[in-house]
Amino acid sequence: MSFTVFLGNLPVWVTADDIKSWLTAENLVADSIKVIRNPETQESKGFAFIDSPNSEEMNSIIRRFDRAPLEDRLLRANPAQPPKSKTGPGGPGLRPTSTAPANGAIVRRERGGRKHRRTGNAQQGPQSAFAEELAKAL
Repeated sequence: MSFTVFLGNLPVWVTADDIKSWLTAENLVADSIKVIRNPETQESKGFAFIDSPNSEEMNSIIRRFDRAPLEDRLLRANPAQPPKSKTGPGGPGLRPTSTAPANGAIVRRERGGRKHRRTGNAQQGPQSAFAEELAKAL
């Protein structure tokens, strides 16, 4: 069983060392701390995950940090939710977004499952070997 705390609404300057020092000052224990960062810029995304050794420690961390003020914001601390599956209909990371029917129109699926047809300047076929294979799979 996982005892992970989601700690959100953090300023971008907060590091894992900052969180560790806050926990130590409160006599709280964490097995690991991970501040989530943008992979391109390495800037914090404003949240972190704290692995605690047991449910009592997890609940203590949540009680201490949920709605705690930091600068001009209130922190959020909750039990972390398991990650959502990234597997879609086309396998991991692949989600078909458009298809090309025989008449050459492009049907694009938008959020909510609605279909939008576009004709006129629609491309008449795939332009690369990858696009051809993708079109066959769809």
